[in-house]
Amino acid sequence: MSVLARVAAGRLAAARAVIPCLWRGQYFSSGKEPAEDNSVTPMLRHLIYKIKSTGPITVAEYMREVLTNPAKGYYVTHDMLGEKGDFITSPEISQIFGELLGIWFISEWIATGKNAAFQLVELGPGRGTLSGDILRVFSQLGSVLKNCDISIHLVEVSQKLSEIQALTLTEEKVPLEREAGSPVYMKGVTKSGIPISWYRDLQDVPKGNYFTLINERILIRAPHKTPQGWREVLIDIDPQVSDKLRFVLAPCATPAEAFIQKDETRDHVEVCPDAGVIIQELAQRISLTGGAALIADYGHDGTKTDTFRGFCGHQLHDVLIAPGTADLTADVDFSYLRRMSQGKVASLGPISQQTFLRNMGIDVRLKILLDKSDEPSLREQLLQGYRMLMNPEKMGERFNFFALVPHQRLHGRHHQMNACQSKPSPSPVAGFGELVWR
Repeated sequence: MSVLARVAAGRLAAARAVIPCLWRGQYFSSGKEPAEDNSVTPMLRHLIYKIKSTGPITVAEYMREVLTNPAKGYYVTHDMLGEKGDFITSPEISQIFGELLGIWFISEWIATGKNAAFQLVELGPGRGTLSGDILRVFSQLGSVLKNCDISIHLVEVSQKLSEIQALTLTEEKVPLEREAGSPVYMKGVTKSGIPISWYRDLQDVPKGNYFTLINERILIRAPHKTPQGWREVLIDIDPQVSDKLRFVLAPCATPAEAFIQKDETRDHVEVCPDAGVIIQELAQRISLTGGAALIADYGHDGTKTDTFRGFCGHQLHDVLIAPGTADLTADVDFSYLRRMSQGKVASLGPISQQTFLRNMGIDVRLKILLDKSDEPSLREQLLQGYRMLMNPEKMGERFNFFALVPHQRLHGRHHQMNACQSKPSPSPVAGFGELVWR
């Protein structure tokens, strides 16, 4: 990501004065910090060497190094998901989440004409829990998909996570094919017999009619507005403490400023060029070959400013302390994603997770599972998961859904006409309206 901002008059050299107060103190000092002797991590030494060699780095470059560096990156060296990790995702909370997303993809596949091929692509697959829940729905609805050629495509940069995903989804009943230098670096067959492949980049996934799920950590760049114009927030070595990092402002314009809208009213903006590239790629593919994309993440519709944060042991963590030991994240700006689709596809949302899941029938599904369960502990687990997903103060209002679909999807091209209608009557896109297909 890029972080850019504007501040009151004054010299840019006064770096601390121009960094948003949320970043300077109350936000990042409120979380967990490591003991002093543990703060100089191998990643910190790597970053200090890098900055000494090439100068201050962008927030996006910092996040990329900290999270995905092949030797020292957090995603490479840590098992960060679940109760023992640093954060829990919606799929880890309740099986219902993944089941309803499986229904969403089947609903869209039906609405867009039941193509002979069904390619499910997931970016940021975590442990593979979500894909596993979706595949279970595919198996349960095998009669609906019986004439469909299904394949799974996971985009994952972490070798460690890809191995966990493979174990979750295949149990290695059929030996995996591994080819480190290939765009498809691993292949296998799921427990239900569906071909599955792993890639490091979305562009390596074969083109076709596919349905994409994105739950990806975004890399932001951070522009800040000054009297001299927008200036990007960078990360540098603290001149007073040689093994400590700090935020500074770029002394001159950087490419990140090109992403700022002329009518922008915020003083501090986070933009994500990498996410823009992904959305442009998806929009191009969907407009040409059909399919749909569903994005689920913490986010906003162009209203928030400072969302860059770290998590360690499920607590907020100073993003510049002990890099490589905590997860880094930022909220998605869905208004930016909408612009990046460039009108090639229709966009829907963002809407809250609470609204999306309710439209998808979570209350009905919960009742079915509760009625089938005689085990008190399982019933309580289901109820706790439901409350975590739906409570506005937990994930219900904080997590959002956003979709990209072909323009013709909203114009009803694939729907049959009622005898009294002169034009097809489009059903609402599942989740963003009440689910029509059951």
